[in-house]
Amino acid sequence: MLNDRLLVAIDGEAGERRSSAGIVIPATAAVGKRLAWAQVKAVGQHVRQVEVGDRVLFDPDERAEVELEGRTYLLLREKDVHAVATPGVAGEGTGLYL
Repeated sequence: MLNDRLLVAIDGEAGERRSSAGIVIPATAAVGKRLAWAQVKAVGQHVRQVEVGDRVLFDPDERAEVELEGRTYLLLREKDVHAVATPGVAGEGTGLYL
């Protein structure tokens, strides 16, 4: 990876979802602008706030897809990341940095 780029694998499926009330929302339903979570697989040498293994929140409309060894990954710039969820130290859960 070069400069401020991140290689991420998107979390979950793009299929049906359930609302908090249990209503099934089909994959074809039009929703407003929705951010997505992804797992960081590699980082460039100028990335300062994200590490491999972190989960990042980003806008799926601003992405570039790449296929490596039969799997699809996304390329993002560090500035396009809205939030970072890092694994907590000593089992304290997840720290979310907005």
